[in-house]
Amino acid sequence: MPHRIAIVIVNYRTAGLTVDCLRSLAPQVGPVGARVIVVEGGSADDSPAVLARAIAENHWSDWATLLPLARNGGFAFANNAALRIALAGADRPQYIHLLNPDTLVRPGAVAALADFLDAHPRAAIAGSRLEDPDAAPQRSAFRFPSIPSEFENAIRLGPVSKLLARFIVAPPPSDAPHPTDWLAGASIMIRAEVFDAVGLLDESYFMYYEEVDFQFRAARAGWPAWYVPQSRVVHLVGQSSGVTDPKKRRRRPAYWFESRRRYFSRNLGRFDALLADAAWMIGHALWRARRHLTRRPDTDPPHLLGDFARNSVFAKGFPR
Repeated sequence: MPHRIAIVIVNYRTAGLTVDCLRSLAPQVGPVGARVIVVEGGSADDSPAVLARAIAENHWSDWATLLPLARNGGFAFANNAALRIALAGADRPQYIHLLNPDTLVRPGAVAALADFLDAHPRAAIAGSRLEDPDAAPQRSAFRFPSIPSEFENAIRLGPVSKLLARFIVAPPPSDAPHPTDWLAGASIMIRAEVFDAVGLLDESYFMYYEEVDFQFRAARAGWPAWYVPQSRVVHLVGQSSGVTDPKKRRRRPAYWFESRRRYFSRNLGRFDALLADAAWMIGHALWRARRHLTRRPDTDPPHLLGDFARNSVFAKGFPR
C-alpha cells in the first residue's frame, strides 16, 4: 500500500517517551499505509543515539525515519522541517498526522482519523480524544480564545462561567464526533491540501499557540476541524515541556507569554488584544482575592499575575 499518512513526532529531551510512542504505533502503521518522521529537535543530549538505536533494534526502519536537527528552533520549526520533506516528496501523503511524543496511541486510533477524513471530504482536520492512562477523557476540542473567555478562565467563578458558557474555551468532552474551532495539537490529522492553502506552522511561535494559530488560519480559509472520539490517544500531559503538567507548579516561561501575546495581537487585532489582557488580569486579580479570603490552596504557577503583567501588550507592546 502506498504511504497515505505521514506521522510527525518531535522529540526534545524525551527520547524514552518517544520510543514508547513509536512502540504503540508499530502495529498500526502498516495497515493504514503510514510512515513516521521522528524529528530530533536539537536536544543536546543522548536522544539521537537512543532513538536511532531503538529504530534499528526494533526493526522499525521500514516505516520510521530519524530527522536530527542542529538546533532547537521551537515546536513549529521542528514540525515544519518534517512537513517540508513529506509534502515535497514524490510519495506525497494524503494526510499529515502531528503527534506528541508524550502520547500512547490506542489500537485503531490512526485509522479512525484517516477513515473519518475519507468519509467526510469537507472535514479538513481531525483530532483524537485525548485521555489519561486510566481512560478518563481530557478536554481536547476547543473554542477560539476571546475577550470573554479570558475573563471567564481567569476569574473561575460559577455564575460567570454560566453567563459566558458559549465563550468557554474548553467545553466538556463529547462522545460523538462534532465540528470544533480547534483541536489540541497532541494528535491531529490534517489534509495535505490545507498546508497548500494556508502554509505551514508559523515559526515565530517558539512553543504553544502555534496549533491554535494554524487552525484559526485554516478555519478562516474554510477548512474546518472535527473532533473524532473514536480515535483514542493517551496523553501524558505536560511531559514534553513540563509547563502544563498539573502536578508541578512551575513558573511559566517567557516564551509561553510571547506566544500568547503574538496569537491575540495577530488574530484578534491590537485593540482586542489589549482588552483580552485587561480581562485576564482583572479576572485573575479577583480570583486571587477570593482565594485569599476563602483560604483555598494556590495551584497556579508561581508569580503568574506579575509575569503576565510584565509580558502583556501593555508592558511589551505588540509583536512584530
